[in-house]
Amino acid sequence: MLVVGVGGLGAAAALELANRGIGRIGLVDGDRVELSNLHRQLLHGPGDIGRPKAEIAGEALRALHPALEVEARTERLDASNVETLIGGYDFVIDATDDVSTKFLLNDACVLAGKPFVHAGVVGMNGQLMTILPGETACLRCLFPEMPDEDEVASCEAAGILGPLAALIGTSEAIEAVKYLSGDGELAADRLLTIDARPLRVREIPLHRSPGCPACGAGAPLGAGATPPLPSTVSLFKEIP
Repeated sequence: MLVVGVGGLGAAAALELANRGIGRIGLVDGDRVELSNLHRQLLHGPGDIGRPKAEIAGEALRALHPALEVEARTERLDASNVETLIGGYDFVIDATDDVSTKFLLNDACVLAGKPFVHAGVVGMNGQLMTILPGETACLRCLFPEMPDEDEVASCEAAGILGPLAALIGTSEAIEAVKYLSGDGELAADRLLTIDARPLRVREIPLHRSPGCPACGAGAPLGAGATPPLPSTVSLFKEIP
């Protein structure tokens, strides 16, 4: 299992994977622990401020499960390394916090035929969907084009509710385990959204788009083209 992003989502996902007996986990994150992270990042503490998130998370997981094989990469996932990073794993967990990386990860996984789960949290809203390339809707079926910066909510402005990040991250891990075990219904061809204010969960049915630029018929990405990376933004607003 590969967890991309070891913040609120990724720390919860990695911990759940380890607790469920997954024997090999990859962690990718180029950021360092900050004080503002600690309310939502389950594997980091005050003494870890300034240290690489992936490195700290790897140490914490090994301490809990000494037999666990952890590969911690203290680098940012980008167009130059994404193919190599996802190549050695059966399933990818998107626990990133910016849209540019989410779209890059979607496109790379679709091209590689790599199943993955997308998720995001901003403020008191979260969302999750699992993608089986060539079988179910991908992120670009829902958002063919990258949203403009004014169309997304900023994590910096809206903050993140820590328990919601843990819930969504743990749910991503459960999706990964269900995929490997074949036991349970995946959140595929549907987008799950959670609004923590009224504690409301919605399910939005999805279908593959024939015109999807990533997985549709005649998609340019299928010919090996890589879309330009947009400027970094945070997360989609909740879908109405």
